[in-house]
Amino acid sequence: MRIDLSGRVVAVTGAAQGIGAAICRQVQDAGAHVAAIDIDAAGMAALEGVSRHEADLGSRDAAHAVMAEVLAEHGRIDALVCSAGGVRGQVGRPIEDIAEDDWHAIFAANVDAAMWCAQAAAPGMKARGQGRIVTISSGAGLRPSLTGIQAYASAKHALVGLTRQLALELGPHGITVNSVAPGFVISNPSTAKQWEAFGAARQKAVLDGIHMRRLGRPEDIAAAVCFLASDAAEWISGQVLSVDGGHA
Repeated sequence: MRIDLSGRVVAVTGAAQGIGAAICRQVQDAGAHVAAIDIDAAGMAALEGVSRHEADLGSRDAAHAVMAEVLAEHGRIDALVCSAGGVRGQVGRPIEDIAEDDWHAIFAANVDAAMWCAQAAAPGMKARGQGRIVTISSGAGLRPSLTGIQAYASAKHALVGLTRQLALELGPHGITVNSVAPGFVISNPSTAKQWEAFGAARQKAVLDGIHMRRLGRPEDIAAAVCFLASDAAEWISGQVLSVDGGHA
Protein backbone atom coordinates (compact mmCIF):
# COMPACT_ATOMS: atom_id res chain seq x y z
CA MET A 1 0.00 0.00 0.00
CA ARG A 2 1.38 3.39 -1.00
CA ILE A 3 0.41 6.27 1.25
CA ASP A 4 -0.62 9.30 -0.82
CA LEU A 5 -1.01 12.65 0.92
CA SER A 6 -0.79 14.71 -2.25
CA GLY A 7 -2.13 18.22 -1.78
CA ARG A 8 -2.81 17.79 1.94
CA VAL A 9 -1.61 20.38 4.42
CA VAL A 10 -0.02 18.71 7.44
CA ALA A 11 1.03 20.76 10.47
CA VAL A 12 3.68 19.04 12.59
CA THR A 13 4.64 20.31 16.04
CA GLY A 14 7.97 19.44 17.66
CA ALA A 15 9.44 19.50 14.16
CA ALA A 16 13.00 20.62 14.89
CA GLN A 17 14.53 17.24 15.61
CA GLY A 18 14.07 13.53 16.08
CA ILE A 19 10.58 12.11 15.65
CA GLY A 20 9.00 15.41 14.61
CA ALA A 21 11.59 16.03 11.89
CA ALA A 22 11.20 12.46 10.62
CA ILE A 23 7.42 12.93 10.43
CA CYS A 24 7.89 16.14 8.42
CA ARG A 25 10.08 14.32 5.92
CA GLN A 26 7.83 11.26 5.55
CA VAL A 27 4.59 13.16 5.05
CA GLN A 28 6.40 15.45 2.63
CA ASP A 29 7.66 12.41 0.70
CA ALA A 30 4.03 11.24 0.55
CA GLY A 31 3.09 14.49 -1.20
CA ALA A 32 1.92 16.72 1.64
CA HIS A 33 2.58 20.40 2.11
CA VAL A 34 4.20 20.64 5.54
CA ALA A 35 4.00 23.37 8.16
CA ALA A 36 6.77 22.72 10.68
CA ILE A 37 6.26 24.17 14.17
CA ASP A 38 8.75 24.29 17.03
CA ILE A 39 10.14 26.58 19.71
CA ASP A 40 13.61 25.90 18.23
CA ALA A 41 13.72 27.94 15.03
CA ALA A 42 17.37 27.12 14.34
CA GLY A 43 16.67 23.41 14.63
CA MET A 44 14.10 23.61 11.84
CA ALA A 45 16.64 25.09 9.40
CA ALA A 46 17.58 21.62 8.17
CA LEU A 47 14.03 20.98 6.95
CA GLU A 48 13.70 21.83 3.27
CA GLY A 49 10.55 22.61 1.32
CA VAL A 50 8.41 23.29 4.40
CA SER A 51 7.06 26.45 6.00
CA ARG A 52 8.66 27.05 9.39
CA HIS A 53 6.82 28.55 12.35
CA GLU A 54 8.36 29.33 15.73
CA ALA A 55 6.19 29.08 18.85
CA ASP A 56 6.08 27.98 22.49
CA LEU A 57 3.01 25.76 22.32
CA GLY A 58 2.56 25.42 26.07
CA SER A 59 0.79 28.78 25.96
CA ARG A 60 -2.77 28.82 24.60
CA ASP A 61 -2.33 32.25 23.05
CA ALA A 62 0.93 31.29 21.36
CA ALA A 63 -0.48 28.00 20.09
CA HIS A 64 -3.54 29.71 18.62
CA ALA A 65 -1.39 32.43 17.07
CA VAL A 66 0.93 30.02 15.30
CA MET A 67 -1.95 27.89 14.03
CA ALA A 68 -3.53 31.08 12.64
CA GLU A 69 -0.19 31.78 10.96
CA VAL A 70 -0.22 28.34 9.35
CA LEU A 71 -3.81 28.84 8.17
CA ALA A 72 -2.94 32.24 6.72
CA GLU A 73 -0.06 30.72 4.74
CA HIS A 74 -1.63 27.44 3.63
CA GLY A 75 -5.36 28.14 3.71
CA ARG A 76 -6.29 25.08 5.75
CA ILE A 77 -4.95 22.29 7.94
CA ASP A 78 -5.92 18.80 6.81
CA ALA A 79 -3.88 16.97 9.44
CA LEU A 80 -2.35 18.04 12.73
CA VAL A 81 0.45 15.94 14.20
CA CYS A 82 1.19 16.81 17.83
CA SER A 83 4.77 15.63 18.25
CA ALA A 84 5.96 18.37 20.62
CA GLY A 85 6.77 17.08 24.09
CA GLY A 86 9.51 15.01 25.62
CA VAL A 87 11.20 15.15 29.00
CA ARG A 88 12.58 18.68 28.79
CA GLY A 89 16.07 17.53 29.76
CA GLN A 90 14.91 15.88 32.96
CA VAL A 91 15.97 12.47 34.26
CA GLY A 92 14.40 10.17 36.80
CA ARG A 93 14.64 11.34 40.43
CA PRO A 94 12.95 10.39 43.71
CA ILE A 95 9.54 11.96 44.24
CA GLU A 96 10.92 14.08 47.09
CA ASP A 97 13.22 15.90 44.64
CA ILE A 98 10.58 17.04 42.14
CA ALA A 99 10.01 20.80 41.91
CA GLU A 100 6.71 22.37 40.87
CA ASP A 101 8.25 24.02 37.81
CA ASP A 102 9.70 20.71 36.62
CA TRP A 103 6.30 19.04 36.92
CA HIS A 104 4.45 21.78 35.05
CA ALA A 105 7.07 22.10 32.29
CA ILE A 106 6.51 18.52 31.17
CA PHE A 107 2.72 18.85 31.26
CA ALA A 108 2.86 22.09 29.26
CA ALA A 109 5.02 20.50 26.56
CA ASN A 110 3.18 17.19 26.27
CA VAL A 111 -0.48 17.87 27.10
CA ASP A 112 -1.18 21.60 26.95
CA ALA A 113 0.49 21.97 23.55
CA ALA A 114 -1.63 19.21 22.00
CA MET A 115 -4.84 20.58 23.53
CA TRP A 116 -4.35 24.16 22.37
CA CYS A 117 -3.21 23.20 18.86
CA ALA A 118 -6.16 20.83 18.44
CA GLN A 119 -8.49 23.52 19.73
CA ALA A 120 -7.20 25.93 17.10
CA ALA A 121 -7.25 23.43 14.22
CA ALA A 122 -10.62 21.81 14.92
CA PRO A 123 -12.96 24.58 13.68
CA GLY A 124 -11.56 24.50 10.15
CA MET A 125 -11.67 20.72 10.07
CA LYS A 126 -15.26 20.77 11.28
CA ALA A 127 -16.21 23.26 8.57
CA ARG A 128 -14.80 20.95 5.87
CA GLY A 129 -16.26 17.81 7.46
CA GLN A 130 -12.93 16.00 7.62
CA GLY A 131 -9.55 16.06 9.30
CA ARG A 132 -6.87 14.05 11.02
CA ILE A 133 -5.29 14.66 14.41
CA VAL A 134 -2.44 12.39 15.52
CA THR A 135 -0.78 12.75 18.90
CA ILE A 136 2.57 11.24 19.84
CA SER A 137 2.11 9.64 23.23
CA SER A 138 4.41 6.90 24.53
CA GLY A 139 4.57 3.48 26.04
CA ALA A 140 4.80 5.61 29.19
CA GLY A 141 1.18 6.58 28.56
CA LEU A 142 0.13 2.94 28.86
CA ARG A 143 2.31 1.68 31.70
CA PRO A 144 4.97 3.07 34.09
CA SER A 145 7.72 4.97 32.32
CA LEU A 146 11.20 3.52 31.82
CA THR A 147 12.50 7.07 32.31
CA GLY A 148 11.41 7.07 35.95
CA ILE A 149 10.08 10.61 35.44
CA GLN A 150 6.78 10.92 37.29
CA ALA A 151 5.53 13.92 35.31
CA TYR A 152 6.35 12.29 31.97
CA ALA A 153 4.37 9.13 32.74
CA SER A 154 1.48 11.20 34.08
CA ALA A 155 1.47 13.59 31.11
CA LYS A 156 1.55 10.81 28.54
CA HIS A 157 -1.34 9.05 30.28
CA ALA A 158 -3.20 12.37 30.14
CA LEU A 159 -2.41 12.74 26.44
CA VAL A 160 -3.88 9.31 25.73
CA GLY A 161 -7.02 10.39 27.60
CA LEU A 162 -7.19 13.64 25.63
CA THR A 163 -6.80 11.72 22.36
CA ARG A 164 -9.70 9.40 23.16
CA GLN A 165 -11.92 12.22 24.37
CA LEU A 166 -11.31 14.31 21.25
CA ALA A 167 -12.01 11.26 19.08
CA LEU A 168 -15.44 10.98 20.69
CA GLU A 169 -16.17 14.70 20.33
CA LEU A 170 -14.85 15.24 16.82
CA GLY A 171 -15.81 11.95 15.16
CA PRO A 172 -19.30 13.15 14.13
CA HIS A 173 -17.59 15.93 12.16
CA GLY A 174 -15.50 13.52 10.09
CA ILE A 175 -12.34 14.06 12.13
CA THR A 176 -10.29 11.11 13.33
CA VAL A 177 -8.08 11.43 16.41
CA ASN A 178 -5.49 8.76 17.16
CA SER A 179 -2.19 8.40 18.95
CA VAL A 180 1.10 6.70 18.19
CA ALA A 181 2.83 5.37 21.31
CA PRO A 182 6.55 4.91 20.62
CA GLY A 183 8.75 2.57 22.55
CA PHE A 184 12.26 3.72 23.42
CA VAL A 185 13.61 5.81 20.54
CA ILE A 186 16.87 7.72 20.74
CA SER A 187 15.80 10.74 18.77
CA ASN A 188 17.37 13.79 20.40
CA PRO A 189 19.89 14.82 23.09
CA SER A 190 17.36 14.29 25.90
CA THR A 191 16.62 10.69 24.96
CA ALA A 192 20.33 10.01 24.41
CA LYS A 193 20.95 11.36 27.93
CA GLN A 194 18.28 9.06 29.35
CA TRP A 195 19.75 6.02 27.59
CA GLU A 196 23.26 6.78 28.83
CA ALA A 197 21.95 7.25 32.38
CA PHE A 198 20.54 3.70 32.36
CA GLY A 199 23.99 2.08 32.36
CA ALA A 200 24.95 -1.17 30.63
CA ALA A 201 22.91 -3.56 32.77
CA ARG A 202 19.66 -1.65 32.46
CA GLN A 203 20.22 -1.04 28.76
CA LYS A 204 20.48 -4.79 28.26
CA ALA A 205 17.31 -5.33 30.29
CA VAL A 206 15.44 -2.85 28.11
CA LEU A 207 16.62 -4.51 24.90
CA ASP A 208 15.80 -7.95 26.26
CA GLY A 209 12.25 -6.73 26.86
CA ILE A 210 11.78 -5.78 23.20
CA HIS A 211 10.80 -8.61 20.87
CA MET A 212 12.83 -7.12 18.01
CA ARG A 213 15.87 -6.62 20.28
CA ARG A 214 16.56 -3.10 19.06
CA LEU A 215 15.58 0.45 19.95
CA GLY A 216 13.25 2.35 17.69
CA ARG A 217 14.16 4.83 14.98
CA PRO A 218 12.33 8.11 14.34
CA GLU A 219 11.37 6.75 10.93
CA ASP A 220 9.51 3.85 12.57
CA ILE A 221 7.22 6.34 14.30
CA ALA A 222 6.87 8.56 11.25
CA ALA A 223 5.63 5.64 9.14
CA ALA A 224 2.78 4.98 11.58
CA VAL A 225 1.84 8.66 11.64
CA CYS A 226 1.80 8.79 7.85
CA PHE A 227 -0.68 5.90 7.77
CA LEU A 228 -2.98 7.43 10.39
CA ALA A 229 -2.98 10.75 8.49
CA SER A 230 -4.03 9.05 5.26
CA ASP A 231 -7.33 7.98 3.71
CA ALA A 232 -6.40 4.37 4.50
CA ALA A 233 -7.14 5.13 8.16
CA GLU A 234 -10.43 6.95 7.66
CA TRP A 235 -12.40 4.55 9.91
CA ILE A 236 -9.80 4.32 12.65
CA SER A 237 -10.29 6.71 15.56
CA GLY A 238 -9.74 6.83 19.29
CA GLN A 239 -6.92 4.30 19.01
CA VAL A 240 -3.43 4.14 20.46
CA LEU A 241 -1.00 2.37 18.14
CA SER A 242 2.03 1.03 20.00
CA VAL A 243 5.14 1.19 17.81
CA ASP A 244 7.65 -0.40 20.13
CA GLY A 245 9.19 -3.45 18.49
CA GLY A 246 7.00 -5.71 20.60
CA HIS A 247 6.91 -5.29 24.36
CA ALA A 248 7.54 -8.31 26.55
